[in-house]
Amino acid sequence: MTPASAPRPRLAGWMLVLSLFLSACGDGHRDGDGHGHADEEAHTSDEHARAGEHGGRLLEQDGFAVELAIAEDGAPPKYKAWLYRDGEPLPATAGSMQVELERLGGVRERHRLEPQADGSLMAASVVGEPHSFDVEVRANIDGEALRWSYPSYEGRTTIAADVAKASGIRVAPAGPGTIADEHEVQGLLTPVEGRVASATARFPGPIRSLRASVGDAVRAGEPLATIESNLSLSTYTVASPIAGVVTQRNGTVGGMATEGMGLFEIADLSTLWVDLHIFGADAQHIRPGVPVAVTRLSDGATVTTTLERVLPGTATASQSTVARATLDNDDGSWRPGSAVTARITVDLEPVERMVPLAAVQRFRDWDVVFVRVGDTYEVRPLELGKRDGERVQVLSGLDAGAMVVVEQSYLVKADIEKSGASHDH
Repeated sequence: MTPASAPRPRLAGWMLVLSLFLSACGDGHRDGDGHGHADEEAHTSDEHARAGEHGGRLLEQDGFAVELAIAEDGAPPKYKAWLYRDGEPLPATAGSMQVELERLGGVRERHRLEPQADGSLMAASVVGEPHSFDVEVRANIDGEALRWSYPSYEGRTTIAADVAKASGIRVAPAGPGTIADEHEVQGLLTPVEGRVASATARFPGPIRSLRASVGDAVRAGEPLATIESNLSLSTYTVASPIAGVVTQRNGTVGGMATEGMGLFEIADLSTLWVDLHIFGADAQHIRPGVPVAVTRLSDGATVTTTLERVLPGTATASQSTVARATLDNDDGSWRPGSAVTARITVDLEPVERMVPLAAVQRFRDWDVVFVRVGDTYEVRPLELGKRDGERVQVLSGLDAGAMVVVEQSYLVKADIEKSGASHDH
């Protein structure tokens, strides 16, 4: 694997590969291979299993055989079987059988097969995904009690705890939460109206000094310039009318100031307006008082504030409705004129079960997460519901409290795909 975004990716990836290699070298029967036959029970493995004429797994013992498959063919998957004696087919009424499964975590289920008109036996119960379990088959054919057991795993792998930790794989329990109904919009930072002032010349005359530059922070009453009055031939001081940041500087030393000339513009940028442009029908859902997450495009920094008002009328140039929020800017890191993105939360809906979006992967034709039991990880196909920018509702496929991989889930997916765990149909 080459985990592009994992912490210490090169080291973590090699540790994972090395651990799996050593595991394979030290355990030649990881899936239960090499057990042979017992007096009452025959053990088979994926490696040694033979296929029957219907494509199912052929289970043989004492001259009897059962061919077992999971039949789908556009219908929900169910167990289907055919009976044989000395290689010859037997009618379905010649025997009875049931299949017991033990899934990861100790969950057990039973499927009883009944004779069908086509000569097979078939279960009425559905085999849920994933088809990954330890299988025990019990059959009675012509009065002979037979039993087989074997592992049939798919979408499953084992990763040692220290390797998972070094690879940044982290799990969290699935449980209830809240899905936000959010609208993502664009916006612009502007100074707050009434917090911009001009330091102006009172009398005409030559400019003798300019003591501030654009970007300087100034105090209220701080001297910014001196001018020699043409009327009195004495100098006077121009002071900053407010505390803030110099955003404009006009004139040059030695140049002439006219009466009322604005030498400096000072803006109090400790708070800024965020003007958000909302288009079309989205404007009907936006109301003051809802949360807004504002993201700075330059570095992705995000702060949360509250929508204060929706302005009347429409912005002429964009034909959008403008919604406004106020942003604290004591550290000066947000700059007026900057473009931002924002997520406006118009509603919060509680759900019984949810997972982070980062936990969800595509596996075969499914949306899945990976659950951990001990050092074993296994796929869980999900039916998903509503989602927001961070979370998604789980409608089915995941038990409450299941430990779900919420970080570096793609590493687990890659390891499962590399192992090539079969789908035993």
